[in-house]
Parts: sequence; structure tokens; C-alpha cells
Amino acid sequence: MKRIDDREYDELRNIKITRNYLKHPQGSVLMEMGDTKVICTAMVEDKVPPFLKGTGKGWITGEYSMLPGSTEHRKIRDAARGRIEGRTQEIQRLIGRSLRGIIDLTKIGERTIWIDCDVIQADGGTRTASITGGFVALVDALYWLYEKDHIKEIPIYNFMSAVSVGVVKGQTILDLSYEEDYKALVDMNVVMNDKNEFIEIQGTGEGGTFSKEQLYKLLDLAEKGNRELIIKQKEILGDISNLIEKKQR
Repeated sequence: MKRIDDREYDELRNIKITRNYLKHPQGSVLMEMGDTKVICTAMVEDKVPPFLKGTGKGWITGEYSMLPGSTEHRKIRDAARGRIEGRTQEIQRLIGRSLRGIIDLTKIGERTIWIDCDVIQADGGTRTASITGGFVALVDALYWLYEKDHIKEIPIYNFMSAVSVGVVKGQTILDLSYEEDYKALVDMNVVMNDKNEFIEIQGTGEGGTFSKEQLYKLLDLAEKGNRELIIKQKEILGDISNLIEKKQR
């Protein structure tokens, strides 16, 4: 099957990760996957939700939004609706769960790190781009805490990223653009760490069912894509990556 941007079935879109994109957050990233662009920030707050008070344990939570100009037709702001869309709530929870899965929250003190992901241009894969970019922003925020002597180490267990896979016209493909996602019979988002372990899998037959054989092919593609994304993360984080990997050893 020929893809609309001439990619191979197992090829990621062009990836660009720009760190320190904004002035104020402790971590900020412009995450670009093809034409999808997401600003991911990580900001540290010296308090935790009530259920964690007095435990010595920290928290990571995610928020997600799509700006009005991110899509072809203006997207109404949640504030104008007076409520958060169900899809937005689902993605926010996914971001928070995914990032909490790779960190020792007992080592950041009673602090909350807010991961805010704002889609400024959408062309498919916004939630996976948010997780992949959000991880880099989180690491920068943790490094800021480490540099300020607020924490003794960067308490990351593993690198992690997320990517979409799907079945379009009978072909399993990696990293779907919007047009591909719209036509997909199967759509899946896969979050993994650098040990090739799964953190979360979201998959559904949008236009039908899928077989175990197709599922395994999709997971293999997701593993390949996440491996390549994590290499990009490590490259962009440079010396901080070395600190984390040294701790892992």
C-alpha cells in the first residue's frame, strides 16, 4: 500500500524534539511528529493532592487540550462549552498514568509535577506525541529539581514513549496521520519503555474485528517505533540521559 506521504509501512514520520521551548516552565518541549505539533510543559508545585498529604510521596498528573486553530475547522474551547470533553479526560488520564509508570514517586517529595500538553497543530497521533514529548519535559523538570538540590537523584526507572499503529486497507502501518487514522479499520496506541515492556495498550476495531496475527504484527510495529522514538529522546537529552542510564546500570 502506498502511503499518502510516501512512507514505508513501518516508518515513523519526521520527528523533531525541541527542548527549553518556553521561558517559565521547569521543562518545556515542542514535540513534532510530521505535521502534528504539541507543546508539552512540566511545572513543579510544592504540594500534593489531599490523599497524598503526609505520605512523603509525590504525584504526576497530565492535562491536555487542542487549541482552536489546531484543526481544519475551529475547535471550540472546553471553557466555552463549560465542560471537558470525554475524549480529553481520557487522554489526560492516559498521560498521567503513563508517566507515573516510569518514576519512583517516593523520591520527589510531596510535590506535584503538572504535565500540560497543548496541541497547536493536529494531524493524527496527538496523544502519543503528548506522552513522548511529555516524558522529555518531565525529565527536564526532574533535572531542575536535582540541580537545585531538592532531590538526590533523577528517579526515573526507564525511558518511555508512545506511538500509534493501525490497519488501513488490510495493511498494518506505523504512526498514523489523520487521514490514515480516519480510514483505519483498527487503531491502536501503544506506550512502552526502553526494556520493550508495555505500559499501556489502547486498541479497537473501528470498522470491524482483527485477528491475533494482526495484533502481533501491530505490537511488533509499535515496538520498532517506540525503540526509535526513545533513541531520539536520549539524543536530545544528552548528558541527562547518561545520568539516568548510569543509575539504571
